[in-house]
Amino acid sequence: MKVTRKTFDEVMIPCYSPLPMVLEKGKGCYLYDTDGNKYLDMTAGIAVNCLGHNHKGVTKVIKKQCSKLIHACNIFVNDQTLTLAKKLTAISGFDRAFFTNSGAEANEAALKLARRVAYDNYGEEKDQIISFYHSFHGRTLFSVSVGGQEKYSKGFGPVPGGITHIPYNDIDTFTSTISDKTCAVILETIQGEGGIIEGNIDFIKKVRELCDKYHAVLIFDEVQTGVGRTGSFYSFEQVGVRPDILSTAKGLAAGLPIGAILTSDELAKHFTPGTHGTTFGGNALACSVGSYVVDTVSDEKFLQSVREKGELIHKLLTKLGKKYGVFDEIRGKGLMVGAHLSKDYLGKSGAIQKLCAKYGLFVLVANPDVVRLTPPLIISNRQIHQGMKMLEKALSEFVKTESKSN
Repeated sequence: MKVTRKTFDEVMIPCYSPLPMVLEKGKGCYLYDTDGNKYLDMTAGIAVNCLGHNHKGVTKVIKKQCSKLIHACNIFVNDQTLTLAKKLTAISGFDRAFFTNSGAEANEAALKLARRVAYDNYGEEKDQIISFYHSFHGRTLFSVSVGGQEKYSKGFGPVPGGITHIPYNDIDTFTSTISDKTCAVILETIQGEGGIIEGNIDFIKKVRELCDKYHAVLIFDEVQTGVGRTGSFYSFEQVGVRPDILSTAKGLAAGLPIGAILTSDELAKHFTPGTHGTTFGGNALACSVGSYVVDTVSDEKFLQSVREKGELIHKLLTKLGKKYGVFDEIRGKGLMVGAHLSKDYLGKSGAIQKLCAKYGLFVLVANPDVVRLTPPLIISNRQIHQGMKMLEKALSEFVKTESKSN
């Protein structure tokens, strides 16, 4: 059956407006479309394909596990789920894991657990969830309502109650907002979809302090920042603040759907049999790959390389920003990088993304003002330099086009 980009417009629900090519295969840090064109991928499936495309170790694990067990329902346990749970608790210092299929479901589970803890310990009046503007926590009705971007939740009817949004990194506002009614605070140590905005360490430490004071559960959404993306296995290690619940997903199974929450024995006991569940969560196939990813990415030399490659990208983007006057700030840590557009080009990140694809480079946007790079963690310095040359061609055309239109 022949399919083209037009097929998307004919058969898919139009939630997306994808680029014009149809992808067919991938290898390492490259993707290929059905016309044979080759692209350097600095998206990694939005920080999902942490080991690149068609990684030999990943495909070997998949083939081996497919011949044994792919899925069994949750009235049983399987060896792969338990193995991954043990590895994650060991590497993170948490006691318990619960597996889901995605980051949104992981955040949903984290928020439900926090509400349940508050209900069991203090009663139904302690239900307030504090979140922050520009945050993003998923697309389910609950998680998108908790996220701090109204554009994603507007138009879907009444949203769940008890949710308060306040400015990120604002200690005074947070201090005046949290109270005995607060059951949970959820934050990203680096806001991803909101523009690669780093959390101030003093702010996050104050959040931890006040959550303890008011017996509120602190949730770190590490769906995007986790699994080596920022140069440590989880970014809370660099912040120096431990949450009560951590959500993780994206790169955890190198492209297979998976998510999880990690927490303590004390909180986990509030999810008794029947209080929460999932059909596919803890899937044996995804968990087998997850174990391989944990073993690979947690290696200190591997993480050091992520940090060094992130520094190289920062350096080269800064140079390009000065040369073309397009970027005024380079943000992020490790291989989670955002280039914020200067005031003359605000709102044009999508245009730059399209031009990059024209020159063989795939990049992301983090909002209309930020070009985002989340390449596979295995990307080489040579490929980074190659990508920056492609980006320079796109920026050169972009600036010329903009000057003509003004």
